[in-house]
Amino acid sequence: MTVHFIGAGPGAPDLITLRGRDLIARAPVCLYAGSLVPREVIDYAPAGARIIDTAPLTLDEIVEEMRQAHALGHDVARVHSGDPSIYGATAEQMRRLRALGIPFDVTPGVPAFAAAAAALQSELTLPGISQTIIVTRTGHASSPMPEGETLEELGRSRATLAIHLSIRFLPQIHRTLGPHYGDDCPVVVVYRASWPDQMIIRGTLADIAAKVRAAKITRTALVLVGHVFEPGDFADSALYDPGHAHVLRPKRTAPRRARPAPTAGHAGADADAAPRVRSS
Repeated sequence: MTVHFIGAGPGAPDLITLRGRDLIARAPVCLYAGSLVPREVIDYAPAGARIIDTAPLTLDEIVEEMRQAHALGHDVARVHSGDPSIYGATAEQMRRLRALGIPFDVTPGVPAFAAAAAALQSELTLPGISQTIIVTRTGHASSPMPEGETLEELGRSRATLAIHLSIRFLPQIHRTLGPHYGDDCPVVVVYRASWPDQMIIRGTLADIAAKVRAAKITRTALVLVGHVFEPGDFADSALYDPGHAHVLRPKRTAPRRARPAPTAGHAGADADAAPRVRSS
């Protein structure tokens, strides 16, 4: 028996990995975060499976379901949105399972920031613009940020920021990041990336809050900040530059010059090598 923590991906049912889909299809018990995981993903579960939406449950109640499944020898598909390693609240579940001696494994999923970049048809790292992506959130009274991880401190990097769980704090994001990125720095809010009702709102640090307020978005949105979203001209990567050699593409030498074709009366070495025929 194993508890399988599975990343369902950002929302579109066909963005779950094949491994995740197949684990769900074999599991007699499926626990899923119903507020964020589409029901179409859970439809992969076998007929007769015990399917439980964990959104209204406490940690103790979720672990108890796993304990009961373990006692019966039933595998559990524990399905989370996105990738389980990012704001997945999986660590505390794993800690409980270790204490109970219940085996588990983890199947990764497509994170929201990757789905958002795909929807934008954007690269999050560009030569000379940004080579770092910071996945973070804003701190507030109920959940402060650890020391050294405030948005003020991270903003000094001027890296591309993927800010989760913060759609209601856009004015604070503007005040904090404006001095580092500039008020005109591009900001993109992606609501429910890859879902049928996906919405993309583009703006700047100065005006994004008003645009989001007009769209009446209050949850389930990712805030992306960085100059990669309106980069203007930027240098090509060295990866495919003909002058850049690496282990898979060694430095190329100048092409060898072709030997001149033999002319009449001067057959050259090839002719000398040919057998001679005596005349009668």
